[in-house]
Amino acid sequence: MHLLSKSPWVRWGLGVGLGFLLFVGVSSQFRSEATLPTLDPLPQDPYIQAYFNQNQAAIYTDPYRQITRHGDDLERVVVDAIAAATTSIDVAVQEFSLPGIAHALAAKQAAGVTVRVVIENTYSTPMAKRGSPAAFAQLDERSQDKASDQFAFIDVNGDGVLSEDELRDRDALTILDQANIPRLDDTADGSKGSGLMHHKFMVVDGHTVVTGSANWTLSCTHGDFTNPDSRGNANSILVIDSQPLAQRFQQEFSLMWGDGPGGKPDSLFGLQKPHRTSALVSTPGSVLELQFSPTSKTRPWAESVNGLIAKTLGQATQSVHLALFVFSEQAISDQLRPVADRGIPIKTLIDPGFAYRSYSEGLDMLGLTLPDHNCKRDDSVPWPRPITTVGTPALPPGDKLHHKFAVLDQNIVLTGSQNWSHAANTTNDENLLVIRNATVAAHFEREFQRLYDGASLGMTEQLQRAIARQQAKCGQ
Repeated sequence: MHLLSKSPWVRWGLGVGLGFLLFVGVSSQFRSEATLPTLDPLPQDPYIQAYFNQNQAAIYTDPYRQITRHGDDLERVVVDAIAAATTSIDVAVQEFSLPGIAHALAAKQAAGVTVRVVIENTYSTPMAKRGSPAAFAQLDERSQDKASDQFAFIDVNGDGVLSEDELRDRDALTILDQANIPRLDDTADGSKGSGLMHHKFMVVDGHTVVTGSANWTLSCTHGDFTNPDSRGNANSILVIDSQPLAQRFQQEFSLMWGDGPGGKPDSLFGLQKPHRTSALVSTPGSVLELQFSPTSKTRPWAESVNGLIAKTLGQATQSVHLALFVFSEQAISDQLRPVADRGIPIKTLIDPGFAYRSYSEGLDMLGLTLPDHNCKRDDSVPWPRPITTVGTPALPPGDKLHHKFAVLDQNIVLTGSQNWSHAANTTNDENLLVIRNATVAAHFEREFQRLYDGASLGMTEQLQRAIARQQAKCGQ
């Protein structure tokens, strides 16, 4: 029996490719999915499986909005990994609001499996303690939208009041608390919180790692509940069978957990942790390199995660494909430029919300610079030989390019929670994996090509408007 079969609100559909050429979505309470080609599934590596919530080789039914659409059901991927647990489950995820995962963890806790959860402090309050929608008006616009969407999701009968039954069924943190699952956030070190506890990983039985770019939220998996056009921010999740890798993630978790809730105040977050150098791990057919952030500014930049990113990019010999939520680390751009100068083609996609801000390295690659909102020039270094294969993907309304990956030579993947920014490198709790495996790289390459097809590149209309606004505000 499915773990959630008793809940009338949680249902899963198929999560596999069905082998036909065109797919027309089933009508739902919102709308039908557009017609898209259904691709043949790619083979998965036995030890490293890659999943994407907008994968065109898979079809599933969003369990909450009942929208049948293309994609891997990332919530189901996590639930399946939880279902296999026999001894322990450690979770460190910035945001956690998916009730399907919470119910699965509660079931394992009841079965005697040790479950522990770390969440970022901004998202660690159950909805019952966050007040009514009227209280959300005090939040910034982004937080207000997120809170309102979550409230509407939990409020099944739409009466504007969250009943105890609705909270027990749909509020993930309430589900965890009522199951007596111990959890803490990044204020457990005695601070007001680290820069961001930005991890998105789970370790099962000290052997399996589930990690990637996706937070455990509707917006990062299925799509915003109140936006029928949303299909979820473009994200990936990896499921990796490797005890040595799991041990490394478990060490990171243990630093944050310390003695746990009610124990000694020995949790370590952010720069309170010791510096961790990169570590090599092998699985059959693969070599993986793992490193965690943050790195103190007092240490050489080359020893940091962004330093590892730059070093690995410099090893490319055939192609560099980047799909990034934000790219603002000048030093990475500076070390990527010689790769382009060697004639190696570079294609870059950045989320539309960040691609053309003054600090975006996408502008450097295009040979451009823009003043910031105060009309000041930053230390950006435009490429003297700019490229035009830089831009933004076409996304469903309301969704973001939330990936943080690179594919090099169709053989190497860089991925994890770390955005390519200074803050991620020197402040946040983050992780980066470098995976050398052509089978895994093929999945990320297909995702890149899906996003690149139809992307707006070079001097786009959005960029022209950004330039015009700055010229009008700051003068030529």
